[in-house]
Formats: sequence, structure tokens, C-alpha cells
Amino acid sequence: MFAEVTFIKKTSSSRCFCFIYFYFFADLLPASDGDIKTMTFLQEVVDILLAYIVESFDRETKVIDFHYPNELLQMNNWELQDEPATLDDILISCRATLKYAIKTAHPRYFNQLSTGLDMVGLAADWLTSTANTNMFTYEVAPVFVLLEYVTLKKMREIIGWSDGRGDGIFSPGGAISNMYAMLLARFKMFPEVKEKGMSSVPRLVAFTSEHSHFSIKKGAAALGIGTESVICIKADESGKLIPADLERRILEAKQKGFVPFFVSATAGTTVYGAFDPLIAISDICRKYNIWMHVDGAWGGSLLMSRRHRWKLDGVERANSVTWNPHKMMSVPLQCSALLVREEGLMQNCNQMHACYLFQQDKHYDLSYDTGDKALQCGRHVDIFKLWLMWRAKGTIGFEAQIDKCLELSEYLYNKIKDREGYEMVFDGKPQHTNVCFWYLPPGIRYMEDKEEKKKHLHKVAPVIKARMMEYGTTMVSYQPQGDKVNFFRMVISNPAATFEDIDFLIEEIERLGQDL
Repeated sequence: MFAEVTFIKKTSSSRCFCFIYFYFFADLLPASDGDIKTMTFLQEVVDILLAYIVESFDRETKVIDFHYPNELLQMNNWELQDEPATLDDILISCRATLKYAIKTAHPRYFNQLSTGLDMVGLAADWLTSTANTNMFTYEVAPVFVLLEYVTLKKMREIIGWSDGRGDGIFSPGGAISNMYAMLLARFKMFPEVKEKGMSSVPRLVAFTSEHSHFSIKKGAAALGIGTESVICIKADESGKLIPADLERRILEAKQKGFVPFFVSATAGTTVYGAFDPLIAISDICRKYNIWMHVDGAWGGSLLMSRRHRWKLDGVERANSVTWNPHKMMSVPLQCSALLVREEGLMQNCNQMHACYLFQQDKHYDLSYDTGDKALQCGRHVDIFKLWLMWRAKGTIGFEAQIDKCLELSEYLYNKIKDREGYEMVFDGKPQHTNVCFWYLPPGIRYMEDKEEKKKHLHKVAPVIKARMMEYGTTMVSYQPQGDKVNFFRMVISNPAATFEDIDFLIEEIERLGQDL
């Protein structure tokens, strides 16, 4: 187990590095003589990471080295063993993992809403893992708790709530933030449900756009409200919720004896990037005394842009807002905030008074023990990445980054809207960075039979996407929507992307689809 250590002096440094080929985890700290071996091992890991980071931004490298699951399983030994592996084996595993990982920082990776890799955010993530603490009390996470307090207050100010008053928490993603909002809305209307359960309340119904995120229904299922109690409201051709249909469905529900308790408006739908009309929705919610939530997981970051924040006019009238900085602000995953206008509601809704964590006779201000207002006990430190990036960029830095992404999306739209072989899914400029379009290869471009053409077109995007992945050149998402066959949904949130990358994408789609 304990092999000799070979010391090699690097010419670029006066330090000596020991390369350990037959050492094991037990030789690292907290082993009594483990400091040098630990530093050497971690330096090796850092070298692997730095090489991967640099490669990820190189347009000559592949976005993905794609293999089918059965191939990838056979190419490396991924099985867990009873005996420990050497540290050299551990380094080999690190290299293999990154070799087959998707380079989400690559300037031509457009597949998801969360793309890019911010260097300051990455440094903050490394620091967070090194600190390795829990967010439930001030006593174990004093700086992180204070940074969460400061940052959530700033975000509430940006929403437009007076003096940043209110509450909030960082959660494991937008789906959980949305569920928190639904939980709070139910408690606000029927606080007895916390102790007595759903049998103590009437049939509740929630409302959201037919284009909204699936997490609204998933939250209703998890909370025992049921997916059938989520009423989907019609959207117009551009994907915006129609307020008249919302009011009609609310009245219908009330006539049936149901109790409307929650409306989730969307600021930046997942597919179309649509922004629901928040002012009109707010008027309806106030009229019928219904909690208004804004799911701004994707579009909330536009509040940072003076040029684009008008798209969220009325957000300040919401009772709660979901905002995911890990999307348009490129904070490393995960970083999602729920902001709540009413202070103290989260605490009353979720607290359980665990005396082994939240002792009432501590020697500091107990309001900084935030754990009892969360559903989780163990809660990851997600705040430091956002806070440190905000310090590094300033609000104006985030604004410039967001404006650039929207400028790129408009550039793409203008290039393809009248280009032969392209057809937009809906008319008009994109509301967000989502650009939805069909590519019609020459072989189906002039088909006269509409049904046959539709049938063939449905297969085009999946084939081109598969070829993108096999060549490793780029990645873009696709999906159907309602009665519309598969189309490309291009989204731009990667700060590394340029106009040249957009040009490349168009040419690559045409190259990969020309024979279809």
C-alpha cells in the first residue's frame, strides 16, 4: 500500500511535486504525514480540471465525444469494488469522466437553458466545497448565511418590493422553488392544513399556462393537491397566457365549488420564451383574492437589464417569484431563488422547532438561523457563487451579458426568418433568447401533400440532432409543441457565444440535413 514517492522538479516552479502512483486515500489527510501527498494529489486533479476548462472553450474541440450507453459502459470499468483503488486509478477515473462529459462551456453548446462556465463562479464553487458546511444555522455557516441575506434582499429590491422587504431562500432548482410557492399559497389561505392535512380543506385548484413548466403539476402532485387540480389556461400564438381565459376558468371553478388558491404566471416559458402579461394577471388575482406566483426561472434575470426588464412589468405585484441565476446569469449549477413578498410566512409554514438545531437560548440573533423555514434540513451552499460573481461583474456586468445573449438571438432570427429552407414556429421577434424554427431539407421543401410533408418534417430535427452529437460539432434542443411537429428550440445563455457561432450553427444544420 505504501510505495516510494518519486520527486520531480518542474522547471516552471521552484516547488517539488511528488507523483504518487501506488498511494491510496488512506495516505491523504487526515493521515499524520499526508500533507505533501494531499497537495500533490489535489494539484494533479486541478491540472486535469484546468486542461479541461481550456479545452472546453476551444472551438476546434468537440462539444461531445458521443458513445451509446452500452459502449460507454464497456469502455471503462465503472463498477464499484470492495477493495480501494490507487490514487492513480482515481486520477484516471477523473480524466475518463471529463473525456466523455458534455462540454457545457463550449461556445457552440446551446442545448439547455443553463450553459457556459464562469471562472469566478467556478472558483466560488471550489471554495464552497472546501468549506463543506450546511446552510441551516448561523453558527455553522456565518458568512454564507449573511451573504444569502444580503443577496436575497438585493434581488427583492430589483423585483420592486419596497426596501427589499420580504423573505426568500435558495433551493435545489426552479421546480422546488415553484413548489415552495404553491406550499406557501396553500398555507396562507388554509394554515390548518399544516397540522390537519388536505382532508381539512376544500378542493383546491391552481391555474397556469398550457405552456408553463411541468413543475407546477409536479408540485401539485407532491403536495397532495393532485395534477387534475391544475387547470391549464390557453396561450396565444406567441405562447403568452390569455387573461380572459384565466378569468373564465376561475369563475367556472368557483361555480363547481372549488377554491382557486394559486395562479402561476410564467416569465420566460421553457420552449417559446414567452412572458405572460403580469399586470393583467395580477388584476385578476387581486379581484378573486388568489396568490400570484411568477415563475421567472428562465426569464427573471431580464430584470437586470434596463433594456429588457419591461417584459416583466407587474412582477412587483406578485406574492412570490422564482428566479434562477444558474440560467441567464451563468452561475454554476445549481442556483435557484424563491423570493416571497410577505416576511415571516415561510417560517410559519415550515418550521418544526427542532430543539437540537434551533435552540431558543443561543447567544446571537436567531433570525439568522434560516433552516427552519426550509423544507430541507441539509441545505447546500448555493449563494457564494452568485454573490462572488456579482462582486466581480457588478450589476452592469450581468446586464451586458444578458443584453448580448438577446442580441445574438435576434441576429439568428433575422438571419433565418426569410432564408430558404427555414420556417419560424410563430411570427415575430423572439421575446427571450428562444428562437423556434423548422429546417426543411431540399428533399421535402416542395412536397405538395401537407400531411406527408408534416410526417417527414417531424423526423428531420431528431436526425440532425443525432448527427450533431455523433460529429460532436454543436448541440441544440428540439421538441414538438401541441399540434406542431418537432422543431428546433435554439436558446442562448452562453456568454462565450458569438455571431460567428450563430453563423456556424446555421451552416451546420444545413450540412447535416441536406440529404434528408
